[in-house]
Amino acid sequence: MIPSSELILNPDGSIYHLNLMPDHLSDTIITVGDPARVAQVSRHFDSVEFETTHREFVTHVGYFRGKRLAVISTGMGTDNIDIVMNELDALVNIDFVSRTVRPAEERMSLRIIRLGTSGSLQADVPVGSMLATEHAVGLDTLMQFYPLVETGLETEIATELQQTLELPFAPYVVRGSDLLREQLGAGMVMGNTLTCPGFYGPQGRILRLDLRQPDYISRLQNFRHQSAEGEFRLTNFEMETAGYYSLGRLLGHEVLSLNAIVANRATGEFAENAGAVVDAMIERTLLRLVV
Repeated sequence: MIPSSELILNPDGSIYHLNLMPDHLSDTIITVGDPARVAQVSRHFDSVEFETTHREFVTHVGYFRGKRLAVISTGMGTDNIDIVMNELDALVNIDFVSRTVRPAEERMSLRIIRLGTSGSLQADVPVGSMLATEHAVGLDTLMQFYPLVETGLETEIATELQQTLELPFAPYVVRGSDLLREQLGAGMVMGNTLTCPGFYGPQGRILRLDLRQPDYISRLQNFRHQSAEGEFRLTNFEMETAGYYSLGRLLGHEVLSLNAIVANRATGEFAENAGAVVDAMIERTLLRLVV
């Protein structure tokens, strides 16, 4: 039995942060960082049956062409993704009455699709493009607290990147859902996303503070790892994807990150109409989910 201090429920029986009940969820969940983007997705729904807001977590549940979908905002950073992924899993895989984990044969594997904005590291990944993340690389320390098992290739990439960036800790590398990437990512740029624990220094931005490594961005842009599977390079960065992919692997969920490229750090460009790029990604994803 899971103690009330670990599985925290609100007085109405909903999960603590997301403010959701188990019957609020569909098996397919779209996540966005910005709470305002939830309505940007749900306005395409044929109907919305449920809405709730708690802190930065906004949820709309409804139907798009007969398919039940939930769209949830997460806020920024893998610390928030730790909350969202654990609570989504609890909603479908823990019995809230008995406070026990459901037997393995009864557990549900969710389909979770992140629709986010991202900055490109490479000149050939232009502003306005859409990118599906194959591997996510975490520069945060979330996986220092979980027993993540990486493949040989993932470990090799992590070790080489640690040396390249002269980090005092090992990054973590995780491949996302091949199934979802094939369904939703066709025609998009395929890339490898760097998840950073901040927007400014960790992404190489300089306002008034200098970086420890003046050539930090060029180290990221020039990083290459050769293997039997081909050449690995970093294409873009943001603040959540590695948290999604690692917790998805640990909890048994299919997870994919789709990225609207709104900035290019190699060329110094920013999208004139970032909202239009995000809208196009939303519409494309919704249509592919019902095919």
